[in-house]
Amino acid sequence: MTTAPTVPALADDAQRGSHSVQRLVPQPFYDADGITIYCGDNRQILPMLEDADLLCTDPPYGIGADNRKRILSRAKLAAPKDYGESNWDSQTPDEWLMQLCRAKTKQQIIWGGNYFGLPASSCWLVWDKLNGENDFADCELAWTNLPKAVRRIVHLWNGMLRKDGEERYHPTQKPLDVMSWCLRQAPDAKTVLDPWMGSGTTLVAAKLMGLRAIGIEANETYCKTAVARLAQGVLGLGNAEVSHKPGSKDL
Repeated sequence: MTTAPTVPALADDAQRGSHSVQRLVPQPFYDADGITIYCGDNRQILPMLEDADLLCTDPPYGIGADNRKRILSRAKLAAPKDYGESNWDSQTPDEWLMQLCRAKTKQQIIWGGNYFGLPASSCWLVWDKLNGENDFADCELAWTNLPKAVRRIVHLWNGMLRKDGEERYHPTQKPLDVMSWCLRQAPDAKTVLDPWMGSGTTLVAAKLMGLRAIGIEANETYCKTAVARLAQGVLGLGNAEVSHKPGSKDL
C-alpha cells in the first residue's frame, strides 16, 4: 500500500474546516435511508467527512487474511469460498489514519485492536466463535474507549458452520448479530462511521437499528455487495436484534 504524501496535509486542512478541501468530497457510491457509501481510498475520503458519534470498524490486521493460497490451504471439512487475489491485508493502516479515525468520533470500537498501538482500555469486546479444535483463533477482540467492563458474545462462525447459515461475502466478515451487538454497546450513538466497511455488515446493522451510517470501501465489488444487502430492507438480513439497547445477548 502506498501513501499519497499530500493526504496528511489534506487531513489537517479538513480538520480546520477548509472550504477548498470540502469541495473535494466525491459523490457517494450509494446514499439512501440514512446510509452513505463512498467507494475509494479512505486515506483521501475520510479527512473530508464530518465527525460521527461512533467509530465501529474492522481494519486490516496485516496478517495476510486476504491471501488466497492461505485460505484455500486451510480447508478441512469442505472447500472454502474463493475470494480471489488481493493484498489489502498485507500491512496495518498508517498510524495517522488510525488517529484521524479516532479524532473524528466520540466513541470507538476497533476490531483487531490487539494488532494496533491503542491506549489501555477497561472494555474489550470478545467474540467467541466456537471454533472447536483447529488452528484458528477461538476468539476475536475489539478495542473500545467505552467506560464499561469487558463484554463477550458467543456466536458460531467456523468455516461453513455459521449460526443461522448466514451468507459470507468477505474473508474477514463479522456476523450481523455480532456487529449489531457492537452498536448496542454505545446506545447514545446516532451516527456510525466504518472506514473499512468491506461487504457492509456494520451498515446493515445500523440500518436495522435506525442509525445514520457512513462506510468507505476501496473495492467496488464489495461496495456493490453492500448495496445489494442494504436493498433487501429489514427482511432477510439475519436475526440481528433491532433494539438499540444492551440486552440479553450481552454475556
